[in-house]
Amino acid sequence: MDFVRLAIEGAYDVGILFSCDTDLMPALETVAGLGSTTVEVAAWDGTRRLRFAGTNTPWCHYLDVVRYRSCEDTTDTRPVS
Repeated sequence: MDFVRLAIEGAYDVGILFSCDTDLMPALETVAGLGSTTVEVAAWDGTRRLRFAGTNTPWCHYLDVVRYRSCEDTTDTRPVS
């Protein structure tokens, strides 16, 4: 939701979606269709990336383990009991 909402609000110029989940294709297509924001994806080395049907777009940033670890968020978001 934020990927689309923030694009509509003009909050970013380039949106990079870190996922291989095809359920997110509608959000990716919606933002790309706005025409004001560049969309890109990121995927883990060796996995199938998201792409628009019949194309090699959007651009994909492939992450290996070293790069993944460098941007990993290790914040514990579990509620404190």
